Amino acid sequence: MLHYTAMTGGPEPALKRLRLPETEVSCHYLVGEDGSVFRLVDDDRRAWHAGAGRWGASDDLNSRSLGIELSNDGASPFTAAQMDALEALLALLLDRHGIAPRGVIGHSDAAPGRKIDPGPRFDWRRLALLGLSIWPEPRGAPEPDPARFCADVARAGWTADVPLDVLLGAVRLRVRPWARGPLDATDMGLAADLARRFPVDADRNAS
Repeated sequence: MLHYTAMTGGPEPALKRLRLPETEVSCHYLVGEDGSVFRLVDDDRRAWHAGAGRWGASDDLNSRSLGIELSNDGASPFTAAQMDALEALLALLLDRHGIAPRGVIGHSDAAPGRKIDPGPRFDWRRLALLGLSIWPEPRGAPEPDPARFCADVARAGWTADVPLDVLLGAVRLRVRPWARGPLDATDMGLAADLARRFPVDADRNAS
């Protein structure tokens, strides 16, 4: 599960916060803007990075996922060095743990309406081109159908019990971040492709 720290000053302030027991926040890895990678929690140990949320059949995401924090203030672009380091880390983790690309998700995917990280500036398509995540392509242009949209994205993992507008916002943040307005044909096409090509396998962990 990918996050951003929403902090300024590089990785050092985040490292300090993540190492304080009283904050009750932790993650497995932190990636700095300069490409530095810090391992904070062993892969086989639980980290407190996800909070309340749901993905696929799981609502205990701290126990079923690896948390990767990206040092970023939430508004700035992610640096080239940081993305290169993240890609190398993801390739290692996916291979080590047998995680499928569809298992790489953002905090916003699992906590729609509550979290937006890694945010609209994060390049999910770049990861997908390297086989490190997924990217849908629209399948036709079906008429907007809220029930069908919800069913399709639920099959792809977005199973949080939230209103349609919140769910739509979360899915768009991942695959169409600058879109606005009500559910439309492009959303429907993307949801259909997600359901067809990337259904969640409940036996696999998210990363």
